[in-house]
Amino acid sequence: MASVQLKNITKIFAGQVVAVKNISLDIEDKEFLVLVGPSGCGKSTTLRAIAGLENVTKGEIYIGDKIVNDVPPKDRNIAMVFQNYALYPHMNVFENMAFGLKLRKYPKTEIKERVGEAANILGIEKLLERKPKELSGGQRQRVAVGRAIVRKPHVFLFDEPLSNLDAKLRIQMRTEINKLHIRLQTTMIYVTHDQVEAMTLGNRIAVMKDGIIQQVADPITVYDKPVNRFVAGFIGTPPMNFMKGRIISKHDKLFFDEGKFQVKVTDEMAPALRGYVGKKVTFGIRSEDLYDKLFVTEAPPENTITASVEVIEPMGSEVYLYLTTGLNSFIAKVGGHAKPIINQDMDIVFDMSKVHFFDVDSQKTII
Repeated sequence: MASVQLKNITKIFAGQVVAVKNISLDIEDKEFLVLVGPSGCGKSTTLRAIAGLENVTKGEIYIGDKIVNDVPPKDRNIAMVFQNYALYPHMNVFENMAFGLKLRKYPKTEIKERVGEAANILGIEKLLERKPKELSGGQRQRVAVGRAIVRKPHVFLFDEPLSNLDAKLRIQMRTEINKLHIRLQTTMIYVTHDQVEAMTLGNRIAVMKDGIIQQVADPITVYDKPVNRFVAGFIGTPPMNFMKGRIISKHDKLFFDEGKFQVKVTDEMAPALRGYVGKKVTFGIRSEDLYDKLFVTEAPPENTITASVEVIEPMGSEVYLYLTTGLNSFIAKVGGHAKPIINQDMDIVFDMSKVHFFDVDSQKTII
């Protein structure tokens, strides 16, 4: 097992395209870290640099206590699982899983033992004689993971391994990968653009944008305390609602004035916002922190607004309401018992203890 350390990593491709900008990151031994971000943010380039498939322009990469910048991929004691499985079509499952060990001239008995152990972990013992074309997408992905397991590497690298699977199978494979990490207790670095995968898999999440790491923390911290507007909007389903407005003061209390409504800032948040009185800010609130007033006992009037229903999406146990104030549109996630009507007004209660405020210029979180 091994830790991974990135020190001031920069990757510039020909044509002066800066894919990764001065990244520093410490990944602890046995940790499951997820690199998440939109397409083109540099997450796969970072993973490929750790694997040795990309040479970094600047900076140092350590696996354990050894710098590996000039170490070939085969000697880094890592195993990588790719998005497209990368299985040899002419080999059966056993041969695909054993191929790397054969190249390293492991004894046949040890190869058989390792492949058998990995197949048992992944539940593919009955598939060892099949060719890849005879397997489903989920089974192929298990074989690709099994090929990595038999190596017994210090570090597992996953490059969007579930993106080719359907939604139901992705959920199943997420669970399997989680179980695998618990069982193997090996360092895992996982790249995805899917924030749900990031939240459910990682001990920590590194959120990336434009080649820069925006925030590194455990999933709940990233969700509850995003450092800036980008992280707040990227993590969470549906995305956080954002509204432009001003902070105003009335009777020594602070309010957020959207233009069509005003809601009272909590006393705990007020000190951080005193310097923004009269200034524009961005207000953020998650859909689950908005409530239908009909189902709220003693709804505070200073935190209740009126909005018009534009679209209703029944989801079974809950309903997504697409609402508008006339100036801003936003989404509320309410209970399945709610019976709103399109194009009619309804009263919405804000949980002001859960809101966020962002600086308009820097996009950083105020509180």
